[in-house]
Amino acid sequence: MRLISWNVNGLRAVLKSTLPGFLAATNADIYCFQEIKAMPEQVDDPSFPPKGYHAVWNPAEKKGYSGTLVLSKEKPLSVSLGLGHPEHDKEGRVISCEFEDFFLVNVYTPNAKNDLSRLAYRHDVWDKLFLEHMQKLQAIKPLAVCGDLNVAYKEIDLARPKENVGSAGFTPEERKGFDNFVEAGFIDSFRQLHPGEEGHYTWWSFRANARERNVGWRIDYWLISPALLPRVSEASIMPEVTGSDHCPVVLELS
Repeated sequence: MRLISWNVNGLRAVLKSTLPGFLAATNADIYCFQEIKAMPEQVDDPSFPPKGYHAVWNPAEKKGYSGTLVLSKEKPLSVSLGLGHPEHDKEGRVISCEFEDFFLVNVYTPNAKNDLSRLAYRHDVWDKLFLEHMQKLQAIKPLAVCGDLNVAYKEIDLARPKENVGSAGFTPEERKGFDNFVEAGFIDSFRQLHPGEEGHYTWWSFRANARERNVGWRIDYWLISPALLPRVSEASIMPEVTGSDHCPVVLELS
């Protein structure tokens, strides 16, 4: 089973560029998209969603902002949108799909913002609610959690850690939130298979040719329950795929 997660930074824009070819070339069993910035009725491409896929949309109430989408060849047994707290679910940031032997969770974690104006919300509220959500599902069956978590966990996960200490995405608070996921037993699948390997990133600023110079951050992940670890045959990053400031991340389960 091949699962791919990608923050597309605007579904309609990437549909006009690289997404159609990417879908045809990869033919994954499940796609999880973040930051779609669109409602279903705003996507007027007749070839999307592609034939053979069941689509689960969770757009933000605000047009042109946030939102998540899951495409799966197999129809989920059940679906839930959000975290079950209406005041935190207006931005369309979470989709949870139940399949026969695992839950899939697609998440677009709130950004702390450059001025850190949303850091307290992110650390004190969102990360705690999201961990509770994951643990609740994991009590039923194993979990595969993917998406843009908006944090580089360790120094190895960004090109310039010293210069970015305290910056959005690399604050102690955000890293502690990820720590809590790890302490709860969730495994960073890419780092599990590629320990100590430097230079692997999933997001690059549009400024100063950052992508060409590979001055990036690894902020997109597949986290898994320990029960799924024996089934992981691949956990990889696709930096060659363009169309967004993020690139896709892949998980393969036997």
